[in-house]
Amino acid sequence: MNKIYLASLPLIAISSIAIAAPKYETEAPIAYMTDLSSGAILFEKNADKQIPPASMAKMMTVYVAFDQIAKGKLELDKKVNIQRATWQKWQGQGSTMFLGVNDQPTVKDLLHGVITLSGNDASVVLAEEIAGTEENFADIMTKTAKRIGMKNSRFGNSTGWPDEGKTMVTARDLGMLGKRLYDDFPGLYKDFFGLTEFTWGKTNSGEPITQPNRNPLLGKIAGADGLKTGHTEEAGFGFTGSAEQKGRRIVSVLAGLNSYSGRSAESVKFMNWGFNAWEQRALFKKGAKVQTAEIQLGDSSSVDLLAPKDLFATLPKGSDGEYSMKVRYNGPIKAPIEKGQAIATLIVSTADSGEQSMPLVAAEAIDEAGFFGRVWIGLKSLFGIG
Repeated sequence: MNKIYLASLPLIAISSIAIAAPKYETEAPIAYMTDLSSGAILFEKNADKQIPPASMAKMMTVYVAFDQIAKGKLELDKKVNIQRATWQKWQGQGSTMFLGVNDQPTVKDLLHGVITLSGNDASVVLAEEIAGTEENFADIMTKTAKRIGMKNSRFGNSTGWPDEGKTMVTARDLGMLGKRLYDDFPGLYKDFFGLTEFTWGKTNSGEPITQPNRNPLLGKIAGADGLKTGHTEEAGFGFTGSAEQKGRRIVSVLAGLNSYSGRSAESVKFMNWGFNAWEQRALFKKGAKVQTAEIQLGDSSSVDLLAPKDLFATLPKGSDGEYSMKVRYNGPIKAPIEKGQAIATLIVSTADSGEQSMPLVAAEAIDEAGFFGRVWIGLKSLFGIG
């Protein structure tokens, strides 16, 4: 039976005085912020309360579509037919891409319609293309949410349209979803998020319809490129945002605000606080050895654990506070393992932002021990040979 191994690293203590986390006050009843570069949670307020997400649910619609594309099950240039019943239901219903019943948008067009324009029509047409019906697609959304760690979320539709409580999420889960969209599909994320406007459809006079992205961070926060606004009467005004500055990527979530202007102002203020009140503290350079892990039944009994990228802790700006580091893994780790495989976690503990978690990877491939190797391993274990 495996057990959790914890290997302590030297305590880093620049000062014996613990510096309190920066304070932040928000009118939003729901708020959450995480720094993806370190895993630090910078702020949380009712982050685990289930709430209707409104159009922030479309982030999961996009995640499922990206996943299908990455697996080769969906092509960006594929043209999609629009069901008349879907067109009739969603023409002018809430945010719209202005799809026409005879249009044949590509999957790429529909993704722009969902991400940039928040089109309910685009979301449903995309869902039906992937799963046949929106109901089937919603089941995929819920299963996918559980698979990627969104423990307290479920989906009844692809749009976030009010559905008597079938679609519910938490701010923490939306933060996780923002992280996974960026981490799991970096190329697609770059191609689709952050577009300031998109053109589709024509007015009655034949003029093209160009709509702006409602993301309140674009043009106001350096490095902003995501993610999704949301608004219904029951949900209020919400926004999940993402921005990167000098290697730090922050994901923020606000929900339950009572006005469009309030959401815009608070989103900018919140993200500015995340970047300005906190800073990175370098821990390990990419490729640096952090610790060693035990290997079970491998052609080597241990493997070095390396930093897969430059690793940082997130601390209050100007802080001389202290932090400690530990390496955690389920072990002994069973062979085989691949070079570069994530097999352990660096845990940084601070007085300011709790635990910060970063993956560590194997320095080399470890194959399973052959027959004689297993015999030797058994003998060493039996007689306590080191």
